[in-house]
Amino acid sequence: MTETNINSVVENLMILQPLLYKNFLKPERNKTTLSPGTLFVLGVLKRNVVLSMSEIGNKLSMPKPHVTGLVDKLIAEGYVERLNDPNDRRIINIKITEKGIEDLVAIKKEISKNLRKKLLTLDEEKLETLSRATQQVKEIMILLLNEDDHDCCKSTIK
Repeated sequence: MTETNINSVVENLMILQPLLYKNFLKPERNKTTLSPGTLFVLGVLKRNVVLSMSEIGNKLSMPKPHVTGLVDKLIAEGYVERLNDPNDRRIINIKITEKGIEDLVAIKKEISKNLRKKLLTLDEEKLETLSRATQQVKEIMILLLNEDDHDCCKSTIK
């Protein structure tokens, strides 16, 4: 691949996140007290149920002090709870609560609903092109990352 192609891919990937955030996530963020970081923590806990602070940090590539601050906010809101590890009292595990699961699912559904509305404005050909392109980008990105690095990107609605 030429340097020009690599630069083009880099530019395209870097513009996707701000576009998605501005058009689909930011409007919903105004309806909740949860930050993107706390949503990522809830998402990884929903998939894994119980994790230590270090495991959360590893799965989200966040430093432990940052995870601790996010978890403290989630505890204050009743979205997660601390549990002592039965095998090692030095380890504190974090578990998502029913309220955390319910609110996360509701937020994701609202984001999906708004995204669907925008997608319905596309003609069938453009929608098919976008479907293939996003599938290909996802598959290629997963190849670039190892299993733990893309854990935060898996769907949290089952």
